[in-house]
Amino acid sequence: MRPVALPYYEQREVPVMTRLPSTVHACLLLTLVLALGACSGTKTTTQEEVESKQNYKYGSILGGEGGISLFGEPKRDDAQQGGGGLGVNSFLWRASLDTLAFMPIASADPFGGVILTDWYAPSDTPNERFKVNVYILDRQLRADALKVSVFRQQRDNGGTWHDTTVGATTATTMEDTILTRARQLRIAQTRNN
Repeated sequence: MRPVALPYYEQREVPVMTRLPSTVHACLLLTLVLALGACSGTKTTTQEEVESKQNYKYGSILGGEGGISLFGEPKRDDAQQGGGGLGVNSFLWRASLDTLAFMPIASADPFGGVILTDWYAPSDTPNERFKVNVYILDRQLRADALKVSVFRQQRDNGGTWHDTTVGATTATTMEDTILTRARQLRIAQTRNN
Protein backbone atom coordinates (compact mmCIF):
# COMPACT_ATOMS: atom_id res chain seq x y z
CA MET A 1 0.00 0.00 0.00
CA ARG A 2 1.24 3.31 -0.99
CA PRO A 3 1.10 6.27 1.41
CA VAL A 4 -1.35 8.94 0.43
CA ALA A 5 0.04 12.42 0.14
CA LEU A 6 -1.85 15.00 2.19
CA PRO A 7 -2.49 18.50 0.91
CA TYR A 8 0.05 21.08 2.15
CA TYR A 9 -2.33 22.67 4.66
CA GLU A 10 -2.87 19.33 6.43
CA GLN A 11 0.76 18.35 6.58
CA ARG A 12 2.34 18.47 10.04
CA GLU A 13 5.79 17.85 11.28
CA VAL A 14 5.97 14.77 13.41
CA PRO A 15 8.40 15.19 16.31
CA VAL A 16 11.35 12.87 16.18
CA MET A 17 11.17 12.11 19.87
CA THR A 18 7.69 11.97 21.36
CA ARG A 19 8.73 10.78 24.76
CA LEU A 20 11.62 11.42 27.17
CA PRO A 21 14.28 8.76 27.42
CA SER A 22 14.31 6.65 30.57
CA THR A 23 17.58 8.23 31.80
CA VAL A 24 15.91 11.65 31.98
CA HIS A 25 13.03 10.10 33.94
CA ALA A 26 15.50 8.51 36.32
CA CYS A 27 17.35 11.83 36.85
CA LEU A 28 14.11 13.71 37.55
CA LEU A 29 12.97 11.04 39.98
CA LEU A 30 16.34 11.08 41.77
CA THR A 31 16.27 14.89 42.04
CA LEU A 32 12.76 14.80 43.50
CA VAL A 33 13.71 12.15 46.06
CA LEU A 34 16.83 14.07 47.12
CA ALA A 35 14.91 17.36 47.44
CA LEU A 36 12.23 15.78 49.59
CA GLY A 37 14.80 13.92 51.66
CA ALA A 38 16.68 17.12 52.43
CA CYS A 39 13.53 18.69 53.90
CA SER A 40 13.01 16.01 56.51
CA GLY A 41 16.43 16.08 58.16
CA THR A 42 16.77 16.59 61.91
CA LYS A 43 19.42 18.75 63.49
CA THR A 44 21.33 17.74 66.56
CA THR A 45 22.48 20.46 68.91
CA THR A 46 25.78 20.23 70.72
CA GLN A 47 26.37 21.53 74.24
CA GLU A 48 28.64 24.23 72.81
CA GLU A 49 25.85 25.54 70.54
CA VAL A 50 23.41 25.64 73.48
CA GLU A 51 25.87 27.64 75.61
CA SER A 52 26.60 29.96 72.70
CA LYS A 53 22.89 30.70 72.24
CA GLN A 54 22.48 31.39 75.97
CA ASN A 55 25.38 33.85 75.97
CA TYR A 56 24.32 35.57 72.73
CA LYS A 57 21.37 37.85 73.42
CA TYR A 58 22.00 40.97 71.40
CA GLY A 59 23.64 42.21 68.20
CA SER A 60 20.95 41.01 65.82
CA ILE A 61 18.53 42.96 63.68
CA LEU A 62 15.79 40.58 64.73
CA GLY A 63 16.84 40.70 68.40
CA GLY A 64 17.08 37.68 70.63
CA GLU A 65 18.10 34.64 68.65
CA GLY A 66 19.12 34.44 65.01
CA GLY A 67 19.02 37.29 62.55
CA ILE A 68 21.87 39.16 60.98
CA SER A 69 24.63 40.08 63.40
CA LEU A 70 25.51 43.76 63.25
CA PHE A 71 27.90 44.29 66.13
CA GLY A 72 29.08 40.80 67.01
CA GLU A 73 28.73 39.25 70.42
CA PRO A 74 28.40 41.79 73.20
CA LYS A 75 30.52 41.76 76.30
CA ARG A 76 28.71 40.93 79.51
CA ASP A 77 29.06 44.48 80.87
CA ASP A 78 27.70 45.83 77.55
CA ALA A 79 24.43 43.99 78.14
CA GLN A 80 24.38 45.39 81.67
CA GLN A 81 24.81 48.94 80.33
CA GLY A 82 21.83 48.48 78.03
CA GLY A 83 23.65 48.68 74.71
CA GLY A 84 21.73 45.82 73.18
CA GLY A 85 21.57 45.73 69.39
CA LEU A 86 21.19 49.50 69.29
CA GLY A 87 23.94 52.00 68.57
CA VAL A 88 23.05 53.84 71.79
CA ASN A 89 22.04 53.00 75.34
CA SER A 90 18.78 51.05 75.17
CA PHE A 91 17.54 52.33 78.54
CA LEU A 92 17.91 55.95 77.42
CA TRP A 93 16.30 55.07 74.09
CA ARG A 94 13.24 53.43 75.64
CA ALA A 95 12.96 56.12 78.32
CA SER A 96 13.03 58.84 75.65
CA LEU A 97 10.28 57.15 73.67
CA ASP A 98 8.22 56.65 76.85
CA THR A 99 8.64 60.30 77.85
CA LEU A 100 7.73 61.59 74.39
CA ALA A 101 4.83 59.18 73.89
CA PHE A 102 2.28 62.01 74.00
CA MET A 103 3.93 63.78 71.02
CA PRO A 104 3.87 62.60 67.40
CA ILE A 105 7.24 61.10 66.45
CA ALA A 106 8.48 62.39 63.08
CA SER A 107 11.70 60.37 62.99
CA ALA A 108 13.46 57.85 65.23
CA ASP A 109 16.92 56.45 64.47
CA PRO A 110 17.96 53.85 67.09
CA PHE A 111 21.44 53.41 65.60
CA GLY A 112 22.24 57.12 65.51
CA GLY A 113 20.34 57.88 68.72
CA VAL A 114 18.14 60.65 67.30
CA ILE A 115 14.43 61.14 68.03
CA LEU A 116 12.65 64.04 66.34
CA THR A 117 9.05 64.87 67.14
CA ASP A 118 6.59 66.71 65.00
CA TRP A 119 4.88 69.85 66.27
CA TYR A 120 2.52 69.21 69.17
CA ALA A 121 -0.16 71.68 70.30
CA PRO A 122 -1.66 70.97 73.74
CA SER A 123 -5.45 71.00 73.69
CA ASP A 124 -5.63 73.64 76.44
CA THR A 125 -3.37 76.08 74.50
CA PRO A 126 -4.12 75.63 70.77
CA ASN A 127 -2.19 78.78 69.79
CA GLU A 128 1.06 77.36 71.13
CA ARG A 129 2.98 74.34 69.88
CA PHE A 130 6.18 72.49 70.79
CA LYS A 131 8.73 70.34 69.06
CA VAL A 132 11.42 68.22 70.79
CA ASN A 133 14.67 66.75 69.50
CA VAL A 134 16.42 64.11 71.63
CA TYR A 135 20.03 63.11 70.98
CA ILE A 136 21.48 60.07 72.76
CA LEU A 137 25.22 60.46 72.54
CA ASP A 138 26.67 57.38 74.28
CA ARG A 139 26.12 53.68 74.94
CA GLN A 140 26.37 54.17 78.70
CA LEU A 141 23.64 55.38 81.02
CA ARG A 142 25.10 58.74 82.03
CA ALA A 143 23.67 62.24 82.32
CA ASP A 144 26.00 63.63 79.66
CA ALA A 145 24.88 60.94 77.20
CA LEU A 146 21.61 62.80 76.60
CA LYS A 147 20.82 66.15 74.98
CA VAL A 148 17.31 67.54 74.58
CA SER A 149 16.34 70.55 72.47
CA VAL A 150 12.87 72.06 72.83
CA PHE A 151 11.34 74.48 70.31
CA ARG A 152 8.23 76.59 70.83
CA GLN A 153 6.03 78.55 68.43
CA GLN A 154 3.01 80.79 68.96
CA ARG A 155 0.30 81.63 66.45
CA ASP A 156 -0.62 85.25 65.89
CA ASN A 157 -4.10 86.54 65.00
CA GLY A 158 -3.38 86.03 61.28
CA GLY A 159 -2.73 82.30 61.84
CA THR A 160 1.04 82.49 61.23
CA TRP A 161 3.38 80.61 63.56
CA HIS A 162 6.35 82.48 65.04
CA ASP A 163 9.31 81.11 67.01
CA THR A 164 9.36 82.12 70.66
CA THR A 165 11.71 81.45 73.53
CA VAL A 166 11.42 78.35 75.67
CA GLY A 167 11.84 78.43 79.42
CA ALA A 168 15.45 78.03 80.50
CA THR A 169 14.74 74.88 82.51
CA THR A 170 12.37 73.15 80.07
CA ALA A 171 15.04 71.11 78.26
CA THR A 172 16.83 70.28 81.53
CA THR A 173 13.58 69.15 83.14
CA MET A 174 12.84 66.89 80.18
CA GLU A 175 16.39 65.45 80.33
CA ASP A 176 15.92 64.72 84.05
CA THR A 177 12.59 63.02 83.35
CA ILE A 178 14.17 60.81 80.67
CA LEU A 179 17.15 59.96 82.91
CA THR A 180 14.86 59.04 85.81
CA ARG A 181 12.80 56.75 83.56
CA ALA A 182 16.00 55.17 82.16
CA ARG A 183 17.21 54.41 85.69
CA GLN A 184 13.85 52.83 86.52
CA LEU A 185 14.08 50.62 83.42
CA ARG A 186 17.63 49.56 84.31
CA ILE A 187 16.68 48.71 87.89
CA ALA A 188 13.68 46.72 86.66
CA GLN A 189 15.90 44.72 84.30
CA THR A 190 18.53 43.96 86.91
CA ARG A 191 15.81 42.69 89.27
CA ASN A 192 14.45 40.41 86.53
CA ASN A 193 17.89 38.93 85.79
